[in-house]
Amino acid sequence: MRSLLALLLFSLSLPAWADEELPVQHSRWSSDYDGHFRKYTKRYFGPYYDWHWFKAQAIAESNLNPDVKSHRGAVGLMQILPRTFAEIQELNPNFADLREPRWNIAAGIYYDRTIYRKWELPSDQDRLYLAFASYNAGYVRMRRAYQRTPEPVESWEQVAPQAPEETRGYVKRIRGLMDSADPKPRSRLRGISKLLATEDDSS
Repeated sequence: MRSLLALLLFSLSLPAWADEELPVQHSRWSSDYDGHFRKYTKRYFGPYYDWHWFKAQAIAESNLNPDVKSHRGAVGLMQILPRTFAEIQELNPNFADLREPRWNIAAGIYYDRTIYRKWELPSDQDRLYLAFASYNAGYVRMRRAYQRTPEPVESWEQVAPQAPEETRGYVKRIRGLMDSADPKPRSRLRGISKLLATEDDSS
């Protein structure tokens, strides 16, 4: 009885991140915003791209809580800074309100694509990981990490040791959420480089 009580108290004391490895498709994670993740993934990464990558990113950012605000001032599901949103909004004036989940998600995925285009690696999947790392740590900081990596640089795993510890954990969590959802590769990245080379950013 005493051991059962101790186990119960331990489970109640677990922090919010204790269940972070639950698959992205688990019912633990709200499906309220899935339509937005689908729509803006299709718009900015193409119709065959797995939108769960960006839902997993939002879980890593906010645990899908639209009301979260960080100590640095980042807002919403995708934890976007107001000044970053303002820059995105200049090119997408219809992105009405940073605090509205629809536009927060749209801006986050749009920003992911903007960063993705800046990286060149043999693997589109590794470009995605570098985009996520840049989203977390900043593009300039990740470019410095990339430049400190012995050449030839062909994968995220090579760059990761030069990245901040928090950023390594961030990318690892996103990958874990996806890997635990399906042991088979979930991304459909074939042809994505050609698609993202287009300049049609219309919303």
